[in-house]
Amino acid sequence: MPILEVRNLEKHFGATTVLENISFDLEQGQALAIIGSSGSGKTTLLRCLNFLETPSGGQILVQGKTLFDAADPSTQRESEVRKKRLHFGMVFQSFNLFPQYTALENVTLAKKLMCQELPEYKQKKKQMLAQIQEEGEELLGKMGLSNRAGHYPHQLSGGQQQRVAIARALAMHPDILCFDEPTSALDPELTGEVLKVIRGLAEQKTTMIIVTHEMAFARDVADQVIFMDGGVIVERGPAREVIENPRQERTRQFLSRYSEN
Repeated sequence: MPILEVRNLEKHFGATTVLENISFDLEQGQALAIIGSSGSGKTTLLRCLNFLETPSGGQILVQGKTLFDAADPSTQRESEVRKKRLHFGMVFQSFNLFPQYTALENVTLAKKLMCQELPEYKQKKKQMLAQIQEEGEELLGKMGLSNRAGHYPHQLSGGQQQRVAIARALAMHPDILCFDEPTSALDPELTGEVLKVIRGLAEQKTTMIIVTHEMAFARDVADQVIFMDGGVIVERGPAREVIENPRQERTRQFLSRYSEN
């Protein structure tokens, strides 16, 4: 069974259709890259999966459980949105770190807040917080940032901030880690360090969806690639096959324009 099933997903803003009949599956441990021009619907798709936007139609299932069904109002309760977001870790284009907190505090904050809602929190507070702290330090270590745990965002480079953002997303143990063009806000010399981290996650079989404009990276790291244009999926297949030998003319035109740039 796929870990993620997207069925006929739609998103409309008024009379404008941004996503139309989006359907795909994602297997556990796979990396899926989504490519396409600006305005093709890539970011809106991620926002719908993470319930930052409410889809206008279709279904979203994770591990066989229906998280959203446009035909079933019981799956659309606002009170359930936060629980649904836990399935999807999100790394944005901008780093979105809290400037008043250190790198380690940014990584551990959400989990500490969630622990406070548990009935056993008062009795096990010290133990819980120590474990969260330890996990946060371990994640920063995996990002190569052990010596930056006490630094504030303004004391970190853009690449370091994005690696903190990745650690923060991983801290919640999501089923699927989503990246929305994670290198677009970085200078070229910092892009490599973030892509290296994502490449390492792929090698560890972390389930990921990566919206990216890095075509060589998508070809070499992703298992599957989806090309979107005008809010629809034009082509999907093995990464190297789609990027090196696309079947659809629209895909060929996009990749040709991209290579020219």
